[in-house]
Amino acid sequence: MFFHYTEFPFSLRTLFTATLITLGLGYVFAMIQVYTTHAGLDGNPGINANDIAIAYSGNANSNRLQVALTGSMSANAPSRERRAIIDWAADGADKAQYETQIKPIVDNRCMRCHDGKEPGAPLFTTFEAFAAFAKPDTGMSLATLVRVSHIHLFGMTFIFFILGMIFSHAYVRPVWFKALVIAVPFLTMITDIGSWYLTKINPKFAWIIIISGALMGLSFAFQWCVSMYQIWFYKYSAGDPNHPPQATTV
Repeated sequence: MFFHYTEFPFSLRTLFTATLITLGLGYVFAMIQVYTTHAGLDGNPGINANDIAIAYSGNANSNRLQVALTGSMSANAPSRERRAIIDWAADGADKAQYETQIKPIVDNRCMRCHDGKEPGAPLFTTFEAFAAFAKPDTGMSLATLVRVSHIHLFGMTFIFFILGMIFSHAYVRPVWFKALVIAVPFLTMITDIGSWYLTKINPKFAWIIIISGALMGLSFAFQWCVSMYQIWFYKYSAGDPNHPPQATTV
């Protein structure tokens, strides 16, 4: 049965609104996180298909230290020190050179977060641990992809189920279009995550990730805007043929 927002009490519409606002903020921060994680991986400013491909398939001409020091970690050390670490990694990560030239930089610039006290930050407490990041970049490991996949599938399913449940009370015609908008995020979730594994094999599949993410974002924005508008500004008129009939089957 179909019930429009206008048939709900003020308290329930307030609950829907608060949920939409929170979900909207969460989605914005998720997009910021995607940008800060992937932007500049190819050495150029901004984010593009090459950055997405490198994130999953890696870059044989680079390593994780170089990616971090030219990207998200670039503000944590002056260019001279960052260049010293990058050159050391490119030259083979010699242990003797590490002890005399690189370790003092690491101790001074990196150990505030990489000493084991910062959750999620890799440990740089030994030469072996630091040198592991100087190896050629092979992208995300299979274990990491599996771990991130199940987190995304569970978490995003809850997000779009809640959003779709709220949106299901909006008046949108034709009904097939409304159903399609609800279904798109779940379909693109599968193509997006599936393309992570394919991109590791062939970087061209990065475009599927981009297209899937764009369609997911458009669906989220449409459901959010329509729901928010109709919760508070869509006026009921019993004689309006365009208004949703009460308790009708969709």
